[in-house]
Amino acid sequence: MNPNNSSAEIIDDKQFYQLGSNLLQSIEAALEAADDALDLDLDVERQGGNVINIRFKDRSVIIVNTQPPLHEIWVAAKSGGYHYRWAGSLAQPLWLDTKTGRELLGDLSEFASAQAGQAIKVSLIAK
Repeated sequence: MNPNNSSAEIIDDKQFYQLGSNLLQSIEAALEAADDALDLDLDVERQGGNVINIRFKDRSVIIVNTQPPLHEIWVAAKSGGYHYRWAGSLAQPLWLDTKTGRELLGDLSEFASAQAGQAIKVSLIAK
């Protein structure tokens, strides 16, 4: 998919805030559930409302944060830094990497699985 998807619904700042908040809550919930189920020894910490630091047993970190002025979600992982731009609809949220076109939650699941050494699935909480 194209991260500059012209069929994506235009979102305003309030909608970005709501979508970003749901995304961060979903990430926290998925990682906490994976930690409980798999005993991964994760430390999931929210900073300033719009940043999540995920610390793994091997001391590696993934950082996920919203970038309100750009309407983007940024992820920093062992494998690199990624910028995800809105490409969905309010009914079907979708964030795509600005360089590769890959989907945010699929990438985050892959990054977290690699850093945890076990399969982790990150998905949105239904709102």
